[in-house]
Amino acid sequence: MKLTCKYEDLGKIDYQKAWDYQNKLVELLTQQKLANWHHNAQYKLENTLIFCEHNHVYTLGKSGKADNLLLNDNQLADLQAQFYKIDRGGDITYHGAGQLVGYPIFDLEQMKPDLSWYVHSLEEVIIRILSRLGIKSERLAGATGVWLDANNANARKICAIGVKNSRWITKHGFAFNINTDISYFQHIVPCGIADKAVTSLHLELGKTQDFDAIKNMLKEEFEHIFNVELVA
Repeated sequence: MKLTCKYEDLGKIDYQKAWDYQNKLVELLTQQKLANWHHNAQYKLENTLIFCEHNHVYTLGKSGKADNLLLNDNQLADLQAQFYKIDRGGDITYHGAGQLVGYPIFDLEQMKPDLSWYVHSLEEVIIRILSRLGIKSERLAGATGVWLDANNANARKICAIGVKNSRWITKHGFAFNINTDISYFQHIVPCGIADKAVTSLHLELGKTQDFDAIKNMLKEEFEHIFNVELVA
């Protein structure tokens, strides 16, 4: 039986607003779980998958190094970019226009309480999308995310993944470069990996991609991989 999961497309949204909204959904889901555990309540646990885009922003995970941001405050302002230290795993990454960001607020105890499985499944969603588009992609040993030519000198990341898990409830998620201006990655050491490049789907396929079509493909693969039914 498929688990029902709410789907929300927030469009282009300020990073702080999206982060606050994630925290609100996580808190609600946590309260529902605790009520069910401690008071024998029968709350329906509401899993949510959020898609959105952000304006130019760099985010640094809790284990990241601040000097992987290669800009000072004035240079950030010149780029009209923001910077946030946040509570996900991983190091530094960039979000901006043309990049599809996904935030699954999932209770893994309803799916599979295994964080490695969860990250692997997020990667698998992107790998299957790329395969449908004729692009071979893979994982890179010792790193998260989805890569092209992972094991040679031309290795390049097309999707970054960074998550947080508390009481088996997830937040943050993935950032899939679709029509992304990758020049913004030149101002950081992406994910703390200095010797690997970043790419975007439109560069690999040689033309601007239909953002909504990719979203629909992602929804299909999420339903398949996570055995959920997405409802608006």
